Amino acid sequence: MSTEPASMATATPGPANRTSRRIRVLLVVVAAALAATDLILKAVAEAVLATGATNDVGPINIRLVFNRGVAFSMGAGLPSWAVIAGTGVILAALLWFLLAAAPRMSLLSRAGAVLLLGGAVGNFIDRLDGQGVVDYLHTGWFPTFNLADVFVTTGVAVLILGAVLSPRPRTED
Repeated sequence: MSTEPASMATATPGPANRTSRRIRVLLVVVAAALAATDLILKAVAEAVLATGATNDVGPINIRLVFNRGVAFSMGAGLPSWAVIAGTGVILAALLWFLLAAAPRMSLLSRAGAVLLLGGAVGNFIDRLDGQGVVDYLHTGWFPTFNLADVFVTTGVAVLILGAVLSPRPRTED
């Protein structure tokens, strides 16, 4: 028999709880590293391209653009506080969902979740100064974008692919 009070026995995390916590912590840490990488590249783009300079790198043109809206500049005419508040609410809901679902996700879906969260956090932090998100990659046929946008787009695709390809649990009839 255990001499621990019942409340202590239930408070001690088991192996499944420790694994779930590790998965969640890893998701947040890697997403933060991706967001930091994005923000560093945006700072470099601002510093190098502030004079209006552009650089052609194969099919990509590097130029500085500030997106005061959200995807494809939607909502650019709204006050910056409204765009920040709206994206903040969406980011909080996304974070809550991904942290709750991550332990049950396939590895591929978790990779997509990390990319999605890292890109979303990078763009959200960049937006906080009220100047809009720094975009610097331009193709000529698509709106100007940044590394965080690549993370978000790729993350959504990988998250969905992981969900579609993950084996379904068998149901007993």
